[in-house]
Amino acid sequence: MTDGKQLKEKLFYERKNGWEIINSETKEDIYKFCNGYIEFLNTAKTEREVVKYAINQAEKNGFVDIINYENLKAGDKVFYINRDKSVYLAIIGKNNIEDGINVIGSHGDSPRLDLKPNPVYEDNGFAYLKTHYYGGIKKYQWTAIPLSIHGVVVKPTGEKVEICIGEKEDEPVFTITDLLPHLAQEQMEKKLKDGISGEDLNILVGSIPYNEKDLTEKVKLNILNILNEKYGITEIDFLSSEIEIVPAFKSRSSGLDSSMVAGYGQDDRVCVYTSLKAMMEIENPETTAVCIISDKEEIGSVGNTGMESKVFDRFVSEILNKLGFNKPNLLEKVFCHSKMLSADVDSAMDPIYSSVSEKNNASFLGRGVALSKYTGSRGKSGASDANAEYVGYIRRLFEENNILYQIAELGKIDIGGGGTIAYILANKGMDVIDCGVPVLSMHSPYEVTSKFDIYSAYKIYKIFWN
Repeated sequence: MTDGKQLKEKLFYERKNGWEIINSETKEDIYKFCNGYIEFLNTAKTEREVVKYAINQAEKNGFVDIINYENLKAGDKVFYINRDKSVYLAIIGKNNIEDGINVIGSHGDSPRLDLKPNPVYEDNGFAYLKTHYYGGIKKYQWTAIPLSIHGVVVKPTGEKVEICIGEKEDEPVFTITDLLPHLAQEQMEKKLKDGISGEDLNILVGSIPYNEKDLTEKVKLNILNILNEKYGITEIDFLSSEIEIVPAFKSRSSGLDSSMVAGYGQDDRVCVYTSLKAMMEIENPETTAVCIISDKEEIGSVGNTGMESKVFDRFVSEILNKLGFNKPNLLEKVFCHSKMLSADVDSAMDPIYSSVSEKNNASFLGRGVALSKYTGSRGKSGASDANAEYVGYIRRLFEENNILYQIAELGKIDIGGGGTIAYILANKGMDVIDCGVPVLSMHSPYEVTSKFDIYSAYKIYKIFWN
């Protein structure tokens, strides 16, 4: 090499394509790992299903509900379920917990459609369900695609009825109709964001009337009768329900080379799966390892199942109590000495829409995990900005373990922006940086990720806890 080439290699930061630096054995490991991930995506499409999956995996690997422990010691594995929609897991470390904990936090909720409290209505011989969209969506993407119904109905007696229709091959699916191009001239003159109204995201669920004369709303009656026969519910029971409408199509390998995963809900279930999988393989860590699977991130982490609640603090306080040496202000001390990876996805640079990205500071599929030093929008508004010392520490973890990574921002400065749960844990005093998988078509019904990046996330999460 010439002097100039050697100097360039030494001084330039070159982001490599991960597929070019692995051998066939590692590639086989990546594909095998992602087969499990695809199965998870098809199993857990709502936050309740994510928690159910996580607890099933945890119990198989020796985790026990923390309420069943009177005292804790190093090596114990515990979890706490928060209202079936978020969960916290921990493995007690050998080191004094006063010196801090290592936390990885993801979220199990994804953009979707929720049923309104009074959803069922009939119009001109069709029965529909009214919805209220949840999180940031492009409304037009949710029309004319197959949809399934997931959720729970809780009766005044406390009886909980689980509903899931549209996932099995022999079950009906649902859809939201759209105008044919021939009659959509006015619609297509509108701005893209106004082409479909939120109030028009109505799920078509039936068209056969109940077989009796002299009745009104006979199609609605027939649909309610079907639901009553199958689930024992009536229309008023929708008042105390949480029912979500999600895409019915399956997650699959994508690309002729099968190098990618295409599917719904990868924001942020890709980080849920990789961190959970890593946690299940941790034994006797030096520092207490904590895994958060939170709820409500897509609408600001609010409510008693979101990270803004005090429930996570209660979980850590319970650990301190059962270790036997809790005292005033110890929780705050633990948090101030703790480290966290906010495991949330990043928007990958899409060559078709490259104008919204600043290429020098964008993440790319296949180039490893994306680190975001800060998120927010415009002048870093609402951002958690990791300090240089912590970024240096995280870089060392990646580089000493030969894990490919990239540091990125979410688009150009004044184009948009976004956030994660990072700032919430940073507000407690933790060192935090966002560390997740780049995603194409984020917040759409069918997102795309790279299998190489997925496997890289799993590896670094495991290294972080170890």
